[in-house]
Amino acid sequence: MPYANSILECIGRTPLVKLQKVVNKKAATVLVKCEFMNPTGSIKDRMALYIIEQAEKKGLLRPGGTIVENTSGNTGLALAMIAAVKGYNAIFTLPDKMSQEKINMLKAFGAEVVITPTDVPGDSPEHYVEVAKRIARETPNAFYVNQYHNPDNITAHYYSTATELWQQTEGKIDAFVAGTGTGGTISGVGRYFKEHHYPAKIIGVDPIGSVHYDYFYTRQLVEPHVYKVEGIGEDILCEALDFSVIDEMRQTNDAQAFTMARRLVREEGLFCGGSSGAIVHTAVEIANELPPSKTVVALLTDSGSRYISKFLNDDWMKKNGF
Repeated sequence: MPYANSILECIGRTPLVKLQKVVNKKAATVLVKCEFMNPTGSIKDRMALYIIEQAEKKGLLRPGGTIVENTSGNTGLALAMIAAVKGYNAIFTLPDKMSQEKINMLKAFGAEVVITPTDVPGDSPEHYVEVAKRIARETPNAFYVNQYHNPDNITAHYYSTATELWQQTEGKIDAFVAGTGTGGTISGVGRYFKEHHYPAKIIGVDPIGSVHYDYFYTRQLVEPHVYKVEGIGEDILCEALDFSVIDEMRQTNDAQAFTMARRLVREEGLFCGGSSGAIVHTAVEIANELPPSKTVVALLTDSGSRYISKFLNDDWMKKNGF
């Protein structure tokens, strides 16, 4: 009987599933890539493992070292799992809007968690990115992952997510829809498709309040504001986001994200998070604009297990006006 030598060998090769109920029968086919089925429940497992392996090869991370990163939770969980398997220490900074489930899961893997305020400017010393940088500077033998600006974030998806999608669809993709958080996923897939002259249109999804949508169309940075959906959008420009391979950007609001995510759980049996709801909301919009013969592929980026106290809780939804 075949077996994996460690849980890290179980990252990737996630299924592609056709949506049945949330898509109009006259619309294009929508296929979703179930990244919530990765070991820690998100697509970030792919990028985290690739970055750590590259850091080891380059001598940037040595035995007994400490992995330090700023995260909205999912990258931290992936890195915490990898640290547990490989024997590294781990310290993560999280904004205070992140769910308690994520914090508890990080601690369960043995990681140290530092909570920072959400509503501060991107260049504030209290911002979770700046706090992580300071911790990395002050910690001996530390490796700062730097997911927002690390080119390996893009390369990870170029070699894994993009190739899997093309194989699974046998090249029949008319539109690819992904969120724009750090930008690694959409940039890696977009770059792979463009370099191989695949015709799929690359469409980014950005929550209202993030800076990516406006920057894509105007090349101007707008003032960000707080939104509730987690793990998508950003208040800073990320070097891991290659706007040149994106064809179009669309915006979603919190209500659209959470409503679709709850529908995916209730109607499709897909236990995914709020960012997946935002992405699928946009994918369904696009499917309605295309003929039935076309195919739209969207990412389900993480699991709903870390949002049970948030948008999957009726009281939380009522309290927040949804």
